[in-house]
Amino acid sequence: MNKRFPDSFLWGGAVAANQCEGAWLTDGKKPNITDVMVGINSPEPGLAWNEETQKWEMKLDPKKVYLSHEGIDFYHRYKEDLELMKGMGMNAFRTSIAWGRIYPNGDEEEPNEAGLKFYDDLFDEMIKDGMEPVITLSHYETPLHLLTEYGGWSDRRLIEFWKRYVTTVFTRYKGKVKYWLTFNEVNNMYRRPVVSAGLLNIHPVHTDKPLEMETADIWQGYCNILTANAWTVKLGHEIDPDCQVGCMLSSSSVATYPYTCDPEDVMGAYQLQRISNFYFGDPFCTGIIPGYVKRIWREAGIAPVLYEEDLQMIKEYTVDFFSLSYYRSGTYSKDTENAYDTGGVKGKPNPYLAKTSPAPWSWPVDPVGLRYTLNVLSDRYHKPILIVENGIGLDETPDENGEIHDDFRVEYIHDHLVQVREAIEDGCEVFGYLYWGPMDIVSAGTGEMKKRYGFVYVDRHNDGTGTLKRSLKDSYDWFKKVIESNGEEL
Repeated sequence: MNKRFPDSFLWGGAVAANQCEGAWLTDGKKPNITDVMVGINSPEPGLAWNEETQKWEMKLDPKKVYLSHEGIDFYHRYKEDLELMKGMGMNAFRTSIAWGRIYPNGDEEEPNEAGLKFYDDLFDEMIKDGMEPVITLSHYETPLHLLTEYGGWSDRRLIEFWKRYVTTVFTRYKGKVKYWLTFNEVNNMYRRPVVSAGLLNIHPVHTDKPLEMETADIWQGYCNILTANAWTVKLGHEIDPDCQVGCMLSSSSVATYPYTCDPEDVMGAYQLQRISNFYFGDPFCTGIIPGYVKRIWREAGIAPVLYEEDLQMIKEYTVDFFSLSYYRSGTYSKDTENAYDTGGVKGKPNPYLAKTSPAPWSWPVDPVGLRYTLNVLSDRYHKPILIVENGIGLDETPDENGEIHDDFRVEYIHDHLVQVREAIEDGCEVFGYLYWGPMDIVSAGTGEMKKRYGFVYVDRHNDGTGTLKRSLKDSYDWFKKVIESNGEEL
């Protein structure tokens, strides 16, 4: 077997603006939903109900540390960080545009020039360093005003605000950005509607099990997002025919295995795959709203507003490629109430998986699950696939020599990349692997710095202290060799 990856393969890293940029109120930016949360696992956001105005307002808890407000100061240090990625030989880098830097409230008529210029400079620097920008339009960064004023995506007016935003950035960055992603992990709407889908009026904010899906607002938001996604594809192709627009779904749940061969476990696992992943993937990639979704509406007496022109848009403007995150697999058992975290479905421990990541997170390690996921998605959608998140979070502290020997990370990536290569041999059109994340950033799930993914250590801690100094871990040089050899190092 050819041990190299395709010659045009994208090797890179991935982050999100809200987890690394900091500068949360700099140069005209206003708060987004993640700015008022200490990680998306927070039980409640920093909001308070104003009886006088009858609206939600930002009210941060002075006892909490909102690490995302400063992040790792990527906003001011991006040249240094890009230089480190260039040193590894990365030829692609995924980040997001913070919507609130471009339209601070989300509903303005005119964009914020300071925000536009920041991303101009950032993308120019990436291109200068030989990296293809892969840009997410919405990565848990819906402007807070759109939630407190309109209730989020359950209000159809957000489609027009979104169209204005994407038209602005597509026009501004034409010729600079080829690969665009629409809504990051929006399929997590079924358990985190506030963050994933910008739906404020759905409670609880976070739960360890799926919400009752018989909720009118959540399905109206779903339909509005499907329509907005189609508009994004249409506008992207019209403004820049050379660009490609892809969806981005959390796909660890695709590798949800039936715990036994009991037909109820088998069907239950499939149902979970559908309502945690395919219910967005199907309309995004095929233009068809699935029958199992319509069954939920029918049995719950829900009739979301979805006009004929919306259905035509969804049908006609499907995405160009499928991008995904994958961290670990899970199991389904009819005898167990399934739980979830940012890695995916938990379920009963899989007795056939020998490795788990070290405590405190202890995620099962299943590289074959990534190959399985890539094959399922390839067979189902027949689209090119871009892996834009795969990685392992570890609790790391430099030793007495200031070094970090992250052998577990090296082993994790090695084993997953071997399975990516197998998937390519299977016929899956995988055209890139963007590791999450190349340098330590604020964890999305827990809102802390302690959970470290990077090849580069950043000296910042959960209490907000630290110098922000960057230093290399052992995995940095190893991954550099992988890229230099285009995978032969594996």
